[in-house]
Amino acid sequence: MERAATAKTALVWASIVAAAITIAMMLFYAPVDRVQGVVQKIFYIHVPLAWVAYLAFFVVLVASIAYLVTRDSRWDAVARASVEIGVLFTTLFLIVGSLWAKPIWNTWWTWDARLTTTLVLWFIYVGYIMLRAYTPDPERGARFGAILGIVGFLDVPIVHFSVQWWRTLHPEPVMARADPQLPPQMIATLIVSIVAVTLIYAAMMVFRTRLEIMRDENRELEAQAAWDERQYA
Repeated sequence: MERAATAKTALVWASIVAAAITIAMMLFYAPVDRVQGVVQKIFYIHVPLAWVAYLAFFVVLVASIAYLVTRDSRWDAVARASVEIGVLFTTLFLIVGSLWAKPIWNTWWTWDARLTTTLVLWFIYVGYIMLRAYTPDPERGARFGAILGIVGFLDVPIVHFSVQWWRTLHPEPVMARADPQLPPQMIATLIVSIVAVTLIYAAMMVFRTRLEIMRDENRELEAQAAWDERQYA
């Protein structure tokens, strides 16, 4: 237990330190873009949020498959935790993207392929949360949620490749090119920011998954207590 608590504390502090370094690099190390100006620095928040949104829903995919194979409720707890965190990061991804779009595209929102498919992704996983909340039978909810978690992930590659498959305002991923055409300072800042946001996701997952497991254990204890009460009534 002490070792686990120490690891959790270390993860939290690593997240805080990495976030602080990211902010410092954004403000003082990364150069100001010659075309977009200082607003381009949103890039160092926007891209990591997108990456972690993908990562969160990939974890949902893996955990959902594992649950259907093993019927182990701990995998379902992982999926539930990652969905909630993924929805949070996708929401921030959309908000930050709108803040960047306004000065560059002169609009908060446009039905661009990347934006539209990302919004669809957000609705899919909000639907997952609603499905779990309104399905009275936990086992049935876990089974239905796992299926939706697997099917819903199909939208992630559509979101990612939408800028290549369709004509869009959104630029292609700069790091996916053989020559990123970014100054080394920008690339270094982006890498550090991705690491920082990934650590934040990992720390949130540790605590959120533990909470979901505790809720499952409490639900089982309540069900057992109710059954014992009926037996001895």
